Amino acid sequence: MRHESTRTSTFAHGALHSRRWLLGALALAGIAAAYHAAPSLAAEKAVVIPAATDDAAAASPGATATAVVAGGCFWGVQGVFQHVKGVTNAVSGYAGGDEKSARYDIVSSGSTGHAEAVRISYDPKQISYGRILQIYFSVAHNPTELNRQGPDHGTQYRSAIFPENAEQARVAKAYIDQLGKAKSFGEPIVTTIEMQKRFFPAEAYHQDYLTRNPDQPYIVYNDLPKIDELKRVFPAVYRAAPVLVGAGA
Repeated sequence: MRHESTRTSTFAHGALHSRRWLLGALALAGIAAAYHAAPSLAAEKAVVIPAATDDAAAASPGATATAVVAGGCFWGVQGVFQHVKGVTNAVSGYAGGDEKSARYDIVSSGSTGHAEAVRISYDPKQISYGRILQIYFSVAHNPTELNRQGPDHGTQYRSAIFPENAEQARVAKAYIDQLGKAKSFGEPIVTTIEMQKRFFPAEAYHQDYLTRNPDQPYIVYNDLPKIDELKRVFPAVYRAAPVLVGAGA
């Protein structure tokens, strides 16, 4: 399949994905001792956190809103939001850098300013921006890890929110302050809010990666548990059938 062959060709550009495969393979092989010795590499449980008390105003009837977030490898973040009711599309991509460097082989170097990000399109009549952020902080990633998520290291894996407008920025900042004051995570939240940064869709082989590759070791160990946690913590918004980018995927 095209996305698999392209993935193979990118290994020379980023040992980080080799690490994804290796860590996942070790877990599936039952080598749990490696993760007991280094628990930060293990898949994490969702943190149950309060909803945002200061949420974004509803958009006009019939409008579709968008939210752009980054929280580690975009495979898992995209996969989580594809299972959220009210989300109409979730696209993996890059945000934080310029258009010329928005390519996986370059972003993997960690020198472009880009983060692996996901653009979430949603119906604000069904789900709010605040609820999107609640799922993002609770299930999709760990907002206390600086420039890393689990086994993935580098600024391209940073925790970041890219607001579409001043209202989103206000709500995101207020929510981070709310969670910080409540000590919801026990450690400081390191999520950055980065304004006026464009989003660039990633290559086709990255889209719907979790759904297309459910047996890939990295997905099994790091990302499928996030889907289970979404269903457990947010049953009211969980949907079993994901909304996919690729037609007929």
